[in-house]
Amino acid sequence: MIGLVFALRRQLHVTLAEFQDYWLNQHAPLVASFATNLNILRYVQTHTIESRLNEAAQKARGKMEPHYDGVAELWWSSEADLTNQMESTGVKAAKASAALIEDESKFIDLPSSPLWLAYEYPQINPSPENISAKPKSNILRAFFPVRHQSKLSEEKARHYWLTHDGPTVRSYDEVTNTLCYRQVHRANSTLDTELQKARGTIVDSHIGHAEAWWT
Repeated sequence: MIGLVFALRRQLHVTLAEFQDYWLNQHAPLVASFATNLNILRYVQTHTIESRLNEAAQKARGKMEPHYDGVAELWWSSEADLTNQMESTGVKAAKASAALIEDESKFIDLPSSPLWLAYEYPQINPSPENISAKPKSNILRAFFPVRHQSKLSEEKARHYWLTHDGPTVRSYDEVTNTLCYRQVHRANSTLDTELQKARGTIVDSHIGHAEAWWT
């Protein structure tokens, strides 16, 4: 499977509560209504919470970019399936995409919200795989977008992240009580440019993100 990661920043005149309410109660049903036309298999919203844990995590790592207000993720069976679906449904897919972008422009700062296609690399898997962070559960999900150091090539940074950092995180899973940990690497798809151009994206994509769940 391949996923679309869309890291969202809200428009300046919109409060976090307003942003998340519109996103969940207005935009999500619109996405669902086009699921067949776009062949979307899964759609997940991750809403950023205001917590001292965010500040502590950022402080421990030095100067970081401001956190996003949320992350949208959509899945397709493959990149080829996504491409074929867009081509085969033609006008329907184009209208669906246009309607979604029009609605996004009402509450999302699109130029400052990067999006890219990506593949998952599970590191710590729960069994059964039913971990979910929800408002009424005691589980939190951490989302850590990754940019590589300029002294490293993207290829070397990805390799280190996967073969060194991944095993390091796994070695402390019991100490940190990590329920689930995944690395999600950008696919460097040719479709990224089209998706970004349609939204006027001006910020660079991340090379991927790490995500983890804790109680």
